[in-house]
Amino acid sequence: MSTPPQPGAAFLLAQVGAHAAARFAERISEVGVDPPDVGLLRMIASQPGRSQQSLAEQLGVVPSRVVVLVDGLQRRGLVERRRNPQDRRNHALHLTAEAEQVMTRIRELASTHESDICAALDDHQRAQLTELLGAIAAQQGLTPGVHPGYRRP
Repeated sequence: MSTPPQPGAAFLLAQVGAHAAARFAERISEVGVDPPDVGLLRMIASQPGRSQQSLAEQLGVVPSRVVVLVDGLQRRGLVERRRNPQDRRNHALHLTAEAEQVMTRIRELASTHESDICAALDDHQRAQLTELLGAIAAQQGLTPGVHPGYRRP
């Protein structure tokens, strides 16, 4: 009886990635957001006052996609649009006080998630894995810090 072939690195990346994404979505559901919301909130928090156009450019999506996503965050009281004083045609995006509290909890959940997913690794191995995955992401032309899932309709 022959032994089945061992899965390759690409399969293992996909397997662990799908598992990690599903677990993260479960964890953050307690605060009423989903992963795309978290990504947008994080991007707005890192650059308060940025425009929807700049978000669309960074995400690599059409601006109308960002409008829909931001509309949902605004309806839930997490993001507010303010007129940009330098260009009154554009809105500056800001997190609300409620969103700041949500982000604090998300950071806690993300830390727990990271520890759980990487529990089989020591600190050195975790650093190595992060470096190796970063090299793969760069070689593949992925935008740092941006999940490619935004490009799906």
